[in-house]
Parts: sequence; structure tokens; C-alpha cells
Amino acid sequence: MLAVRSLLSLGLLVAGRTATHPLAIRHSTRVQLPVCVRQHLWWTEQARSMADEGTMRETPDKTIKYLGRRTRFTGMKQFSSKFSRTEEEMAPEVTYISQEEAQAIDQELFNEYHFSVDQLMELAGLSCATAIAKAYPLETFPAKKHTLLIICGPGNNGGDGLVCARHLKLFGYEPTIFYPKRPNKPLFQALTTQCERMDIPFLSYLPTQVQLLNDAYSLVVDAIFGFSFSGEVREPFGTILTTLKQVNMPIISIDVPSGWDVEAGNPDGIQPQMLISLTAPKRAARHFHGKYHFLGGRFVPPDLARKYNLTLPEYPGTSCVLSLL
Repeated sequence: MLAVRSLLSLGLLVAGRTATHPLAIRHSTRVQLPVCVRQHLWWTEQARSMADEGTMRETPDKTIKYLGRRTRFTGMKQFSSKFSRTEEEMAPEVTYISQEEAQAIDQELFNEYHFSVDQLMELAGLSCATAIAKAYPLETFPAKKHTLLIICGPGNNGGDGLVCARHLKLFGYEPTIFYPKRPNKPLFQALTTQCERMDIPFLSYLPTQVQLLNDAYSLVVDAIFGFSFSGEVREPFGTILTTLKQVNMPIISIDVPSGWDVEAGNPDGIQPQMLISLTAPKRAARHFHGKYHFLGGRFVPPDLARKYNLTLPEYPGTSCVLSLL
């Protein structure tokens, strides 16, 4: 920018093109602008040309393409923001998979690639905690109220929630867990013990007085049902979801909002503010209209992605999550 301003003051930079200085004209010699200036001019024109309204369209190969939102170019500050947040502003194409495809991919990860359940659960839970920390940084919480309620179901989605709670605790948040149906399996018992030993409290019951929950917590994480869910919601989870539909705090759903059909969604169900898709977004995510949509679970082998014709984004750097909204 210093180079640009200097050239402007000397009259060398005119209308975004290489200009000639009067002295150069006298000697019939053109002045070549520095590389940094030419690059700035090129990017300026690119930013000005990105004025199409934001739209989404589905392509024949089951991917969703996001077209950039209309942006009014007002200077370098907005330009820098636009291009430094490409993972949020310029979301890549991604495949939305069916329930059957999700289950098949999961089984191949276990049987063909020999991932263990606890290994994938750890990666998924860490991704969820990281995404939450990106969307709701500690400094945005009310003073000394970094509290979250994590509601865990009886299956693997609940296990993801337990891992997520442990990492959020390490990140400086204050999670509380409600785990009403605990499976009698060593993996889930171990995850529960890890949380207990880290002084993460467990609720013995969930208050139905919505105001009590609103006063006690800033966020609630829905880790009840995942992509294997089908049929009717049984108690106590029916009452839990009814309560969640009434809370004022933001809801964060892991993989699929609980109670939703994995492919068709549920317009009458809970409406989370944030969705964290794992492995690949499920088709229900097309019906998500919240504020934040992250993809996590950076563990899909390239050969497996090719086999299922998955279009997955390239994660930035060493990050385990990527913003899709």
C-alpha cells in the first residue's frame, strides 16, 4: 500500500493502468510499475467483478455450488477481509450424502481401513469442539459465562458429544453434560470417566422450566441422534427435544439435528443455529437455514472418497474443520 500511495502522489498511477510520468514522456520511455502494484490492481479488478448475487445450485453429480454474495467494493480494508476469509465467504462444492451412503462409508472405514470406533470418535469430537470455538469464541460470551449444556444420546453421536465436552473444557469453556441413557459398553464408560475426572458436571435430570436453562447456559449442544436415526423419537428424548424447541440460546447440532429425517429434514423439529457435519454433509443439511455450517472429520481416505464419488473440500492448512456457510 505504501508503494501505491507513493505512486498516486507522483501521478504515476492513473485509472488502474500503467502510466507515463512527464519526465518519461520527454525521454520516450515508459515507466514499469512494481510487481506489488500490478498485483494490487489485478486483485482490485477481481474484487470489483465479484458482484453477483449469492445463490446456491445443485449440480448433476449431487454437489452444491455456492456463488459469491454481492459485495460493494469500498477499499482495501473490505478487500482484505473478503479474500482472507475464503473458507467462509467462498464455500467450495461438497457432496451431500444419503443415509445409506453414510452408513456404508462408516463400515468401510471400520472394516477396510481398520479405523477403530474410539479413533474416529476422538477425531469427530475434536472437530466439533474446534468448530464451536471458531463460531462462538470465548471473548464473545457474557462475562464469566462460558457455559454450555451438552446433551448426549445413547449411540456414537452421544460419544462424539462426550469427546467434544472434554476438548471444550481444555479450550476454556465450562461444559455440563446431560447423559440420560448410558450404554453399558467400555468405550462409553471410559469417555464418561474422562469427563468426570476433568470436573465436568453431569446433570441428573433436565429441567423442563425453559427459563432455568436460558439463565444457566449460553449454548446447548445437541449430540443426541446421528445419521443412523430413523423412526419415532422415544422418551426421554421426545420431551428433551420439545424443551429444546423452546429455549432462547443457540442450539448446535452434531452431524444431523436430532429428530430430523436424515435425508428430508424436519421443518417442525428443532432449528439449530449451527450444524457441524461429519465426514460429509447429509442430505438433511440442505434444509438447514441456520447461521453456521461447518464440516469436520478430516479423516476420509482419498480412495474412499473416489469410490463414493465424494466431492470434499480441501481443508485449510492443518485445520480439522471448514466453514460451509
